[in-house]
Amino acid sequence: MTKNKKNEFRPNEFVVYPAHGVGKIVSIEEQEIAGLKLELFVISFEKDKMTLRVPTNKAVEVGMRSLSTPDVVVKALDTLKGKARVKRAMWSRRAQEYEQKINSGDLLSIAEVVRDLHRTDDQREQSYSERQLYEAALERLTREVAAVSGTDELNAQKQVDDVLLTRAA
Repeated sequence: MTKNKKNEFRPNEFVVYPAHGVGKIVSIEEQEIAGLKLELFVISFEKDKMTLRVPTNKAVEVGMRSLSTPDVVVKALDTLKGKARVKRAMWSRRAQEYEQKINSGDLLSIAEVVRDLHRTDDQREQSYSERQLYEAALERLTREVAAVSGTDELNAQKQVDDVLLTRAA
């Protein structure tokens, strides 16, 4: 089972790592750590100027996945068109839930966070923590939309913004 899963990811392929979003597998290397030989995926997150090494046998276990399919991206953009569902719980509890959704790496959950935290100009101002969560979710969403559609992040950002503006109208 692990052999097949390991071969699912290849160098020069984009993947989604739940806690960091979209990255590119630069290489697969072997390193000796604590006397054990480990095979590692070397994943580069260009925008964050970060390199992550994930053991190949733990990749699926930690939630690393291939990019979403184009139809999942369409579903995510459709999610943005929906009405914001804000629970009546305290902000700290909602913030925790939003954080979990963002770090789940699931594109539809991330789209829900963007939908729920998006504010139009005529709505009340966002708090600092709301804005931080919103921007984190928006960035993850646009990076994956860009990677799946093969465009740059600016075009993906415009695509997401257009959907959010049509919802507001």
